[in-house]
Amino acid sequence: MNIGEASDRSGLPSKTIRYYEDIGLISPGRGANGYRDYAAADVHKLRFLQRSRGLGFSVEECRQLLALYEDKSRASADVKEIAQGKLNEIDRKIRELMDLRRTLEHLVHACHGNGRPDCPILEELSDGKTV
Repeated sequence: MNIGEASDRSGLPSKTIRYYEDIGLISPGRGANGYRDYAAADVHKLRFLQRSRGLGFSVEECRQLLALYEDKSRASADVKEIAQGKLNEIDRKIRELMDLRRTLEHLVHACHGNGRPDCPILEELSDGKTV
């Protein structure tokens, strides 16, 4: 199948598919005319990559997961280690976002929001002194 059909079947834009080919994540065959010729296995890999990226895995992590997927002698512990690392990263980001939220919430509550010019939010942004 051509790249347009692979795009339709995988749900990925053609540009993304070409990028994945450029960085070696997929390697479609070539027809006699030199055009890319995607097999069902290529579309399956593209869907795998789309779901992996949707879960927040980096391109390099996707490369590792795809290699593990294709290695039938792999240990599931290897896959779990990558997923656990991603989960730890997500938890860290959530904690950082919660800290940011608490800080901003405090600033919003500290600001009177009236006609006066003094504003704790701008003071914090200006000199970093938390109210």
